Amino acid sequence: MIHNDPATLIEPVIDIAREAAQKILEIYKSDFDVNKKHDSTPVTSADLAAHHCIVDRLKKITPSLPILSEESAHIPFSERKKWQTYWLVDPLDGTREFIKQNGEFTVNIALIHDHQPILGVIHVPVSNVCYYGCQSQGAFKLEDNVSKPINVNKKRSEKIKIASSRSHAKHSLDHFIQRIGEHELIFLGSSLKSCLVAEGIADIYPRLGPTSEWDTAAAQCIVEEAGGFITDINLNKLRYNTKDSLLNPDFLVFADTTINWKTYF
Repeated sequence: MIHNDPATLIEPVIDIAREAAQKILEIYKSDFDVNKKHDSTPVTSADLAAHHCIVDRLKKITPSLPILSEESAHIPFSERKKWQTYWLVDPLDGTREFIKQNGEFTVNIALIHDHQPILGVIHVPVSNVCYYGCQSQGAFKLEDNVSKPINVNKKRSEKIKIASSRSHAKHSLDHFIQRIGEHELIFLGSSLKSCLVAEGIADIYPRLGPTSEWDTAAAQCIVEEAGGFITDINLNKLRYNTKDSLLNPDFLVFADTTINWKTYF
């Protein structure tokens, strides 16, 4: 089975993410339209172009594996629950950042096996930086064609560095921030906030509010391989494709396990 050696898929998946990024950038530089999906979240032609690119390419390298993408999320749980191994994709994570044209959006591709991510790739189209991780292989940052291992900061900073969403209201975090004491807020879009924790720049990324499984899967593999954790606020690891809804619970991305983070809520 392909999941027994997911490391063989790292390079092909990075190539797929890069190709999708090129399609996104072509539209990013144009006068694109913005539409709304049924849940009122924005969608652009870049989301759809990246989706079709990724799905077509993944089918070629792993024809037997199903694919769940944000842009094909209508697949019912009665079908999904039969999947042991599948691809989970966010073709353009950070559509709001794409629309604002601030560069803080990513392509996210994860391989899920037994409800856990075993491979994750996060590519940043504007900077051409790629974060990736694979089960038992570690986590890496690929920049200027040089790949370097990344690790979380296991000991929190004296002034705790908190990664926070640029496009979602901060007021839901106010209680957490007030209780945590001296801190520094780092505002950033998309799954890049989790990448900040993975490479030891941020101590924690608390997310209180709706996200979906494709928002966290690739990041979870990268963060865990870098030595960190993505959990719900009761410190249980996030699991995938276990229920009808694809919504995540509120979650935390962190590294220092000597702190009981849930006491700050």
